Amino acid sequence: MNRPTPPAETDFGFQTVAWGDKARKVRGVFDSVAGNYDLMNDLMSAGAHRLWKRFTLSCTRLRPGQTALDVAGGTGDLAAGMTAQVGPEGLVVLTDINAAMLGHGRDRLLDEGLARNTRAAQANAECLPFADASFDCVTIGFGLRNVTDKAAALASMKRVLKPGGQLIVLEFSQVAVPALRPLYDAYSFKVLPLLGKLVAGDADSYRYLAESIRKHPDQETLLQMMREAGLEDCRYHNLTGGIVAVHRGWRA
Repeated sequence: MNRPTPPAETDFGFQTVAWGDKARKVRGVFDSVAGNYDLMNDLMSAGAHRLWKRFTLSCTRLRPGQTALDVAGGTGDLAAGMTAQVGPEGLVVLTDINAAMLGHGRDRLLDEGLARNTRAAQANAECLPFADASFDCVTIGFGLRNVTDKAAALASMKRVLKPGGQLIVLEFSQVAVPALRPLYDAYSFKVLPLLGKLVAGDADSYRYLAESIRKHPDQETLLQMMREAGLEDCRYHNLTGGIVAVHRGWRA
């Protein structure tokens, strides 16, 4: 089936850029932040990202001996958690399009003694280099909003799922509690860039990350996109008042 012609432009935070330029610009952001990524996650979320990821892992339903794929997995938090779930006879594959982020994730898995049942591969979420029906579970944590063609990525992740397999998308979303919105906006656009400047020496990248959250599809829109990708029984769970949402869907 022929893919539709992509639009001429897309968003890069609050900027509009040529469709083909977004991946390069996102790569520049993550090349810059890779070395401080884990530290900044702890600082930015006051450690809450660990709870969000723990909830995501509780949703996988993985059993010993199964296979899992972590897309845009960065420094490997979800991949490391899933290795414990699939055990020594299972397999977890960590992928990221960004070589610097993937390097940190691969080194982390090696340092934690998880090399036996993990693999790492540089891969684009929009066209994953794996056979159809390869994995029991696919996760993508805080990566989908940085993908240029989100529909293509969802279709690609669904394609590599085994029948009955589950896709889990952990992502920043739209705040569901109105009273939180002014505080969240102030934190996102004032505190985050300042933290980025002081800790990582890069305010612009963290300003982009805050803007990219606002441009990401809201909970209901992403739910519909997952259905359009062919996933079934789709649902989502708001965490921390909708600051983060976990979307889930299954391949029939």
